[in-house]
Amino acid sequence: MMTLIWKKGIQTPVMLTFDFDAETLWISRNKDNLKKPGTLSQGVFGANVGVPSILELLRKHEIKSTFFIPGWVAEKYQSLVEEIIADGHEIGHHGYLHEWVDPEDPEKEREVFIKGLTALEKVIGHKPVGFRSPAWETSEHMLDLLIEHDFLYSSNMMDSINPYRVVKQEKQTDLIEIPVHWMLDDAPFFLFSVTGPARPIFPAQHVMNVWKEEFHAIYKRGQLFNLVCHPQIIGRPSRIDMLDQFIQYIKSYPNIEFVTGQEVASFVKERSMMRRKENL
Repeated sequence: MMTLIWKKGIQTPVMLTFDFDAETLWISRNKDNLKKPGTLSQGVFGANVGVPSILELLRKHEIKSTFFIPGWVAEKYQSLVEEIIADGHEIGHHGYLHEWVDPEDPEKEREVFIKGLTALEKVIGHKPVGFRSPAWETSEHMLDLLIEHDFLYSSNMMDSINPYRVVKQEKQTDLIEIPVHWMLDDAPFFLFSVTGPARPIFPAQHVMNVWKEEFHAIYKRGQLFNLVCHPQIIGRPSRIDMLDQFIQYIKSYPNIEFVTGQEVASFVKERSMMRRKENL
């Protein structure tokens, strides 16, 4: 895997991203959860406690981040979204009700995509440039939707570590992919549901060790580090403390820079265009 050529003097760009799903994480899993306030309260915690805790932590470390937000959440928690924007963070598109993509129903996929986009535009006052599909579920139609609506980047694939220009029908597009991975997501370690497959809840220090190992390996190679967290998951007190410690660990390395998805994608796109001109 090649080193990512980044800004002069910076070895590793670091993205801290937050999927602010609130109740939609549970509604999208089972519509019956709409009748279960106890289940939904996990998402409410993300809004009432998780997001404020994250914003406080990001202010402490003077970090700008990217929040991917479903349209339904933006509508319900508009004042909180406005606070996120006021702190200088980027807002990305994350569906409407956190609906998982069904490749067999492209019309539904289009409907949900546009509904979420319209809701976000109304709340934040502009069109977001980045898209992260709920649960990173994708389809062959998604690329067409992103290109049609002139998105700068998506963050859904696990086929690389560094960002890259997406290829469609053997031709490079202007869309940038910023890869993700389950190892750098808090949900596989912490998300628990009494109705789903049983999985253990890991201690915070165990997860931090996993993230430290991966960060160190990525840093050595000069690649992109992209962490995905959820306010209702990472927002628990011990986990916020762990994230604080992890940020301090990252800061102990020289030549790192905390960046948003838009900054990463814009830089990669501009550099790619320069290379194209040089090769003409």
